[in-house]
Formats: sequence, C-alpha cells, structure tokens
Amino acid sequence: MGVSLKDIAERAGVSLATVSNVVNGYRPVGERSRQRVQRAIDELGYTPNLSARHLRRGRTGLIALAIPELTNPYFAELAEIAIREAGRHGYTLVMENTAAAYDAELSLLNGAQRHVIDGLIFGPVRVGRDEVLARTSDTPLVLIGEGVHDVPHDHIAIDNVAASRRAVQHLMELGRQRIAFIGARVGDESQAAHLRLRGYRAALTEAGLPYRPELVALTAGFGRHDGVRAMRNLLALDEPPDAVFGYNDLIAIGAVRAVLEAGLGVPADIAVVGIDDIEEGRFGTPTLTTIAPDKEKIAHLAVRRLVARIEGAAVTGPLALATPFRLVPRETTGFSSAAGTG
Repeated sequence: MGVSLKDIAERAGVSLATVSNVVNGYRPVGERSRQRVQRAIDELGYTPNLSARHLRRGRTGLIALAIPELTNPYFAELAEIAIREAGRHGYTLVMENTAAAYDAELSLLNGAQRHVIDGLIFGPVRVGRDEVLARTSDTPLVLIGEGVHDVPHDHIAIDNVAASRRAVQHLMELGRQRIAFIGARVGDESQAAHLRLRGYRAALTEAGLPYRPELVALTAGFGRHDGVRAMRNLLALDEPPDAVFGYNDLIAIGAVRAVLEAGLGVPADIAVVGIDDIEEGRFGTPTLTTIAPDKEKIAHLAVRRLVARIEGAAVTGPLALATPFRLVPRETTGFSSAAGTG
C-alpha cells in the first residue's frame, strides 16, 4: 500500500490540511511546518501523483515544444534541456514537429492540441506577427527564436544581428576581407536569415569593406547539404571568398566539407564560422568556430514562464528577452580545439 497524506501528517505531527498545502502548493505554509512535512515525505518515500494533481486542477500536465526541424541537433539539444526543466516543475514536455510548414504552424498556434496540452513553447518559421496577433486559442504561449517580434506574449531569443556581427568581426580580426555569407533567403521565408544577413552587412560596413552580392549564397534549407552546394558555387567564382559565415553550424559544417574536398585548407585558405554550438561542431575535424547561444537560459526561461502562465502565478507582462551569446573560437579559424571545447 502506498504512502498517504494522512501517513505524512501523523509522522510530521501536523494537520492533514497542512500536508496538502505543502504537497499541492495551495497556500503558503510556515517554514518550520514545511520542513517537518518535507522530512516526513523523505522518510516515508512519498511520491506525489502528478497526474491526479493536474486532473484536479483541470490540466493534463503536458506542455509542448513546437520546432521546425526534428533532425536539427540544435533543437534536439534545446529540447533535452527543456524536458529536464519541465520535469522539475511537475510537467511532461512533448515534441511537435511542424517541419516549418505554414499550415502545421498555424494549426498548432490556433489550438489544434488545446485539449491535450496545457501550454505551448513555439519556434515559428512560416507564420508571422499577424497570425500570432490573430490566434484564436487561449492556451498559454511562449515564443522562442527569431520568427516573430512585438507581440503580447513572452518571447525569448538571441540578438541575431549582434551575434552575426560578432562572427564576421572575428573573421575580419584574422585579416580576412572576402567574407561570404551562406544561408540567405528570399522574401519573408526566414526572419532569422534576414537578421543574420543584416548583422553580416553591418559588420562589413563598420569595417569599411564593400558588400559583394556574389558572396551572399541563397540556400533552399539550412542543412549540411545546403552548405556543401553553396560553398561549391562560391569556390567556382573568379575570386572565391577567404572566409565564410554560415547561417548555422550545419551549413558551416557543409561548407568546411566542400572546401576540404576541393583540396583547400581550413582555415589556411578559407576560415569558417557558424552559429548554434552544436555538439557535432566540437568533435569534427577541424573543430568548428561558432557563436554559442545560451541554450540553458533559453530553455529554462521558456519553461518557467510558460508554467507560471499556466498556473496563474503573479508574473510581469509579456517578457521580450535577448539571451546571451558568446564567440567560441576553434580550429576553423586557427584556434586550438582545447581553446573551444567549452
């Protein structure tokens, strides 16, 4: 037979109501009483029935993380952190793969899973500000990434313009002047791509270097193959680049592969920088210089803000937060791998 709240109350020498308040967080309890209840819980090995607790409150105990690419290591690493953080708050996090499809994003945004999930952490790619403002669902929502800005919802992302500017500045500090950008998109397909291109151009302007459209490579996607194809085209130019800034680490890794296949050296002939600091970049040969977003902070903040919204906690108005990032120099820009393993 399992341990009951009555068992805990008898062991702690407090009322059943006090135990219930501690276990369920209904009302504040004095510190001495809380410690006695917690000690009894530990001694008896009590494990709360989270499913029952959520049901009593009219919830499922599930929150969703909607991402555009299930196979992208960046999102996998972010999800792992978010899953742990959700568990600390008594919630189970489930994944929703939108495959960056407009219809899938819009359906999820408007509550396709509202009877299943208590809240949504959403990284949109195709839907924009208008769709978010017009959403018909009241399911608590936290936005991550760069797809949508200026909406009445918590929004957590890095400053893409500043991050890109820092990446390009690093390449210029190495004396590189023909710096390419791989991962540009046309139209409004990717707000992040536009922001990173803006940071690239800003760094060139600040350094007095000309913007060369032929060094900006459009890609259909943001994967390794996209980086390989774009880099091969850049190498075919009469004046190829001496450095490359990739939209993300996957594109940068593809670019490195193409350079090496062409018999050139990285970074001797072409230096390369990416964004995301995925694990693959730390163990490739050469190791990849990257801009590392604070994935821990992004995931922790997203989950905590969402849980607070779900549970009706007293929180400030919608939070728009640019999380920190840092440059991690590694072998693709001439630094030892030991210097960039962190």
